[in-house]
Amino acid sequence: MAENSPARLWTMRALYPLVALLLMFAHLLPLQLTPSRIAGPDVLTALTLAWCLRRPDYVPALSIALVMLLADLLFQRPPALWALLVLLASEFLKSRGRHIRENTFVAEWLVFGASLLTITVLYQLTLAILIISPGMLSLTLMQYGMTVAVYPLVTAVSYLAFGVRRSAPGEYDHTGRSL
Repeated sequence: MAENSPARLWTMRALYPLVALLLMFAHLLPLQLTPSRIAGPDVLTALTLAWCLRRPDYVPALSIALVMLLADLLFQRPPALWALLVLLASEFLKSRGRHIRENTFVAEWLVFGASLLTITVLYQLTLAILIISPGMLSLTLMQYGMTVAVYPLVTAVSYLAFGVRRSAPGEYDHTGRSL
């Protein structure tokens, strides 16, 4: 019952932006002097969607919107476009979360991959419609593949380091609502 207490809920709600800020800081560190030939995974998006799938009460919509908007500004992406798409995907996953959490990890991983593919395609289409150079398609596909591949690692670290696990069927929060 201690895992469902209000103190734990608010601690985890505060932890999400802190972890996101640490990920953004690490991403912005100048560790290489030459451009990389491969596109790395979008760990922030994977973390956000993983927490939405596993414990949707830990990541409120306003927190996701602010974190992803800050990421858009810091990573010099079109402001609010990726943030909006991630927010829509996360709210979709939250609404389907109970059914997804009752399935296996592979089903969860497939749902994550499908939702990430959907928002990636919408992002590229929106950039094309607005006549903004979207970059090389191979890098986008590489980043998508790397993000899907790193999802099990993100969920494992979330579980081991922060205790973010899937809620069991029939589990309730401190007010008696089903998780």
